[in-house]
Amino acid sequence: MVPRPVPQSPAPPLIPEFFAGREVFITGGTGFMGKVLVERLLWTCRGVARLHLLVRHKKDCAPEKRLAQLKQSQVFDVIRAHCPQQLDKLSMLPGDVTRPRFGLDQHSLSQLHQVSVVFHSAATLKFDEPLGVAVEQNLRSVITLMDICDQLPNMQVLVHVSTAYSNAELTHVEERVYAAPAPLPRLLSLVDALPQELLAEITPKLISPKPNTYTFTKAMAESAVAERAANAKYATAIFRPSIVISSLRDPFPGWIENLNGPSGATVGAGKGLLHVLSCGGARGADMIPVDIAIDTLIAVAWEAAVDDTREARVYNCSSCSNPTTWSQFRTNMLRGVRAHPFDNVLWYPFGLLIENTVMQRIMATALQTVPLHIVHYISKLCGMKPRPSLSTVNKRLTAMNDALKFFAMREWFFSTDNVRRLRQRLSPADAAVYNLDPSTIDWEDHIIDFVKGCRKYLLREKDQDIERAQRRMHMLYMIHMATNLFLSLLLCRLALRQGPAILRAIASLNRLRKNGVALHT
Repeated sequence: MVPRPVPQSPAPPLIPEFFAGREVFITGGTGFMGKVLVERLLWTCRGVARLHLLVRHKKDCAPEKRLAQLKQSQVFDVIRAHCPQQLDKLSMLPGDVTRPRFGLDQHSLSQLHQVSVVFHSAATLKFDEPLGVAVEQNLRSVITLMDICDQLPNMQVLVHVSTAYSNAELTHVEERVYAAPAPLPRLLSLVDALPQELLAEITPKLISPKPNTYTFTKAMAESAVAERAANAKYATAIFRPSIVISSLRDPFPGWIENLNGPSGATVGAGKGLLHVLSCGGARGADMIPVDIAIDTLIAVAWEAAVDDTREARVYNCSSCSNPTTWSQFRTNMLRGVRAHPFDNVLWYPFGLLIENTVMQRIMATALQTVPLHIVHYISKLCGMKPRPSLSTVNKRLTAMNDALKFFAMREWFFSTDNVRRLRQRLSPADAAVYNLDPSTIDWEDHIIDFVKGCRKYLLREKDQDIERAQRRMHMLYMIHMATNLFLSLLLCRLALRQGPAILRAIASLNRLRKNGVALHT
């Protein structure tokens, strides 16, 4: 009698098992991506021992208060409902990435002695940051962190969060560390020695061909990590996400908490303020949902630690395999903000994507600057003082357009072989929890969730006000269509009045041209 085959038990989840009992140190844990990283570790790795968060003093808010506020964040709603005890695993270390040793005293450093995994995501995301500030936050902080990691007896893996655009001067970006754009010692000496005014004057030449100080310092930081990786006693990895937007699924669809990039444009357009943007509509919009980015980041830490490589392996986290374009994003976004309108919209949402710089400025002046200034002065005459003022809003829209222009007018291809192999390496149990696959994104549905998330989580507008917002949107639509009809009739009338004169002028020019040719011959 042939024995029955013994059924194979499914492979156990490896990533939660890896994090079980471990202590983790996170910089940037109070930021947009950092919060999702903390939430996913607490939710998916229930056995994780402790998460140490570096928290700086911010304005009048002490680090202890900021930690308490963090625990009340909407991102932890699911955890508070099902396993609130997980939040007790959060530990705060008061410090600042711009200070020597992050401002940590010996007692604070001793609290990190059991740490074996470090995620470094603290950074300034401002494209126009002064070079000295960007170097302190994006470059020197990495060097300081690796100095700290060298002192931790149980250290096993460091993952540095960079950006897919650290080499934005290239059109094809591979998963490798490129040559540093400047010698590291010389750069640090210049930043320390030169006055801010002189440093600002030479910055464009110093960072060229990088488009801004953000991409320049991110590229420098990658080079610094790679240089020290060979002699480190722990594994290192560099994680490069593209444009990070609202969550696809976790902790809930559409969760978003910053106004950078597409979310800023969505709020501006949805409020009826932004109508013209410098953008190549047919070019790829390489956006990645924050939960896919963070799930990939967690898996990167696991693989780097398991393989224990002494080379800084690079992972490009991109949606190239499931692309959408800026034009498609615009269409779906406008449909979303019209169907799920924000409160107190100023004008019916519409938008133009224009590549030509001169035409963009002309249209922006006509459709944004002039109307906003008119409404601003009318509001002042009526005794109303909107906060912020509409003239200030216009300046911010112009600054946002200038900052995003470089990225919206270009297209990149990011190699993602390392991420693809990592995705294939996951056990079925891990793959069911950690989504590393951009092909699971339905862009049309996700952008609608993105709009809803901007309304609910970013603007904190209430669901019960949606009907009033929809009535206002219908009224604005009628005003918008009436305005378009009036302008069309006005243009037709001008054409009818001036048309004969224009035709006569053209005929006269043609006669002069013919006479000139005849005289010449």
